[in-house]
Amino acid sequence: MGGKRYGRGAGRVALTGVLTALSLVFLWISAVAPAGRLGLVAVAGVFPAGAVVSAGLGAGFFCYGATGLLGLILLPAKSGAMLYLLFFGLWPMMKSLLERLNSRFLEWAGKLAVFNVILSVCWFGLRSLFLPFLPPVLDAGWMVYAAGNVAFVIYDLGFSKLIAFYVARVDRALRSGA
Repeated sequence: MGGKRYGRGAGRVALTGVLTALSLVFLWISAVAPAGRLGLVAVAGVFPAGAVVSAGLGAGFFCYGATGLLGLILLPAKSGAMLYLLFFGLWPMMKSLLERLNSRFLEWAGKLAVFNVILSVCWFGLRSLFLPFLPPVLDAGWMVYAAGNVAFVIYDLGFSKLIAFYVARVDRALRSGA
């Protein structure tokens, strides 16, 4: 993921701005929606991946930072913005950096380490904010980590497929129209 560049100058800035706006829209919907908030925050995290693929790692970090900061300022419910800042918005850039490693073992070890650090921050520091929806069976910490790691691996594999679709369809269309 990453490495390719979408144009130079104004086109790249415009694309990053549009992706930032779209990410913020989904964060706002997650703040006011009665259901599906976690999924909407995850969708908001897809747009920084588009910025990384089309405009580079710096554009991805800009999209992530601007969306997160504006989310904290503008959203009525801050939990979605915090979850975006801690994981879903940050993950596309972390994924890009970790997938540059030459070893699949080191890549997955790094991915799982990053996820478990973020999960630990949520579990020990911000449990009442992020995890009030957990069923009682997952009240034991080891169950949260076991289920969380399985869900994360599935999420990462699906995210890779989504990025491949973006590269094949959206990024190609952007480049041919640029």
